[in-house]
Amino acid sequence: MSPPKGLNAFEDLKALGFDDLDARLLADHFEDADRRGRPGHGVSRIPWLRSLPDLDLGAQPKRLSFDPGHERWDGDGALGYLTLSRIVEAQLAEPPEAVRLVVASNCFPTGFLGYWVRRLAEGGLVAALTATSPPRLASPEGGPPLAGTNPLAIAVPSSDGRPLVADVSMGKVTYGDVLRGAAAEEDLVPFGEEQAYKAFALAVGLHMLVSALAGEGYGAVLLVAQPEHDPVPGLRALAGDVRLPGDR
Repeated sequence: MSPPKGLNAFEDLKALGFDDLDARLLADHFEDADRRGRPGHGVSRIPWLRSLPDLDLGAQPKRLSFDPGHERWDGDGALGYLTLSRIVEAQLAEPPEAVRLVVASNCFPTGFLGYWVRRLAEGGLVAALTATSPPRLASPEGGPPLAGTNPLAIAVPSSDGRPLVADVSMGKVTYGDVLRGAAAEEDLVPFGEEQAYKAFALAVGLHMLVSALAGEGYGAVLLVAQPEHDPVPGLRALAGDVRLPGDR
């Protein structure tokens, strides 16, 4: 899927006041989302960025602590996209010997999570990433919204150069779909129809997991590891002509 006509993401972001580096990082993310059929996280998000009352163009994420198996980051006013970009760059520059847990506080918005784990998998690392967002999903039994659409993205590298990337939001639609007019707010419910309680349970579980590790505000949790095996080529051979997650 191509970006909407008439939009030049890099130039539009520059016009917002981002420097060349950050404008390019953001444009790459938005354009990749559009190419992979996730327009709710694509260049349609740029007008939404303009509407953010606390957009701080000079804010920079901070790595608060580092050891071989654990890192803590704070967005410190920077867009979550840029916080995750710095985190991914840091993991590729200093990959874990075995496995590392990375916790990011004050990290929002995080965007198309598949983009971030794909970058890690292309660098040879297994990755699982989740993040919280404003509560928009209520229980299928009713009541107030208790969890965000909290996606979970998993990427596994492959010796054939085509990583498997599974990225699923727990909502029937995303808030980005609402922003671009492709869905109504009442469509923001857990996916699954009569099985929606399963998506709701996952959304609540992910929300509490991230909140327990990242604290108040919205955050992200990343698990990154060195692969011990190479299972993706075998899965592709078994799948035949069936399109696997992330193959777009």
